[in-house]
Parts: sequence; structure tokens; C-alpha cells
Amino acid sequence: MTGLAAHLAGGATQTCHCWAVTRLDGVTLGFTDHDLPLSFDGIRFAPDTGLSARALSSTTGLSVNNTEALGALSSDAISEADITAGRYDGAMVRIWQVRWDALADRALQFAGILGEITRAKGGFQAELRGLTEMLNQPQGRSYLTQCSAVLGDARCRFALDDPAYRFSAQPVAVQDNRVFRFAGQAMFNDGWFEAGQLQVTTGPAAGLSGVVKSDRLLNAVREITLWDPIRAGIGVADMLTLTAGCDKAAVTCRVKFANLLNFQGFPDIPGDDWLVAVPRSDSNLTGQSRRNP
Repeated sequence: MTGLAAHLAGGATQTCHCWAVTRLDGVTLGFTDHDLPLSFDGIRFAPDTGLSARALSSTTGLSVNNTEALGALSSDAISEADITAGRYDGAMVRIWQVRWDALADRALQFAGILGEITRAKGGFQAELRGLTEMLNQPQGRSYLTQCSAVLGDARCRFALDDPAYRFSAQPVAVQDNRVFRFAGQAMFNDGWFEAGQLQVTTGPAAGLSGVVKSDRLLNAVREITLWDPIRAGIGVADMLTLTAGCDKAAVTCRVKFANLLNFQGFPDIPGDDWLVAVPRSDSNLTGQSRRNP
């Protein structure tokens, strides 16, 4: 029997709950429903932060565990600006039951990720999704003509730090946190950054990023439009980094990136039209490759 189990079996208890929320940018925040701050695993769990939870719904097998986190918006903990900016989307959450007078006696009760976050009067409500939620996602490889790798990942193996495929600069104009204009970047072809990524490296929106919808070169000014606006303020003094995009086609991999050896698609796989194809006497069949030169 563990120390915590023995303590719980003894009747009167001195236990509380501790939360650790780790955002995708690496920032970790700690909360507790105890009346004094607690620390373990290198995390300080602060009281009076307005964060609480409804009863954990734990299940066996592969069904999804879930609960809800309730909290008040606090400028020194979870702020409305950070929630609006999406900094807590997909954050990792761990919840312990802890003996507050003997912190070594604790048990991890829940581990999962933050789901949908909604705002109410002066506060927020977030769904917590257990780790089994990830098992509901499609797994395995799809056999498609397009590449299934992400540009620059371990399967693609392309080095994105090449200056021919990225640049960092301050915009000369920003419109609705969605349209950005840069001067002096005419060395890149029109559309070079479409399907690429724009990342904010300084300012209030540092760490946030968006996917490029269109990239146009107009009179030596490059105009970048994102699919969705960055959910935090961006000014002309902020530094932005643009990375070239890939449309997942084999010809793009060969011509634009010279990386066809690592192409993770099947450009010559027969299409649906082959399922209903029949022999034809008038077909010009030469036995040559089906791939376009």
C-alpha cells in the first residue's frame, strides 16, 4: 500500500488537488485548491488562482475520460488575451491528489489535453480530454499521389534553415492580423510561400503562427495573406519569420526542393479510372513510362 493510500484509509485526511498546465510553447503553470502554495517536480502550484474542476469522470477500457476545468480570468495566471490568442489550445494537463503535509505522497489522477475553451462572464470553461482521445484519430499510412510528410519533418528531411526557403523581417504594413506586406523580398518567386508558415518571433503575439493562403509580389512588395488571422496584436515593429510552402506534389518536391528521394507519396499509383478501364484496340500503347517527362 502506498503512503497516500494508507493515509486515505486512516479516516481523517490532509489532501488537496494540484494541476499542471503545460502549453505547446513550453510554459507550465501550476494551480492548487489548497490554501497555501505547494511545489514538487519543479512546478510551483499557486492557490487562489480561480481554477477548479468538476468531478473527474474516469472510465476503463478505451472509452474517453473527460472532465471540465472552470476558472476566473486572472492577469497573473490564465489571461483572457492568452486564451483568445489560442496559447492554451491543445495544452497538456495533469492532475494529482496530494497529501499537502507530505508532498511525496501523491497520485496522478488525470493526464490529458485541453479541448474546447469557452468564455463566460469574467471566466472560462474548458473541456479536458483524456489520453485515450488520441486513439480516436485515424492512424496508419494513406497511399496517395501526394506526399504525406510535413515539410522539414523527420520523414521529409529537408533543411528549412536554408535562406533560400525562409526569411525574417519586420512588416511595413499589417491588416487585420491576417495580411502582411514586406519590402525588399523580391528575390523569391511569386507564390513561393503559399502553404508555408508565418511565425511571430517578437511582440505580444510571439510564438503564434499561421498558414499562408496566398503570396503575391506587387511592385517589389511582398503581400502575405493567412487563412486565419493571428489571434493577438501584431505591429510593424514585430519580427516575423516566413517559411516556404509545399503543395505536396511530386513535381514540387523535385523542382522546388530537390528532395524527390525523400518524397513520401505515390505519384504513379493508378487512379480510380483504372478500375473501369477496358482494353482498346485503338490505344497508342508504347510501353513507355506513364510519368510525364
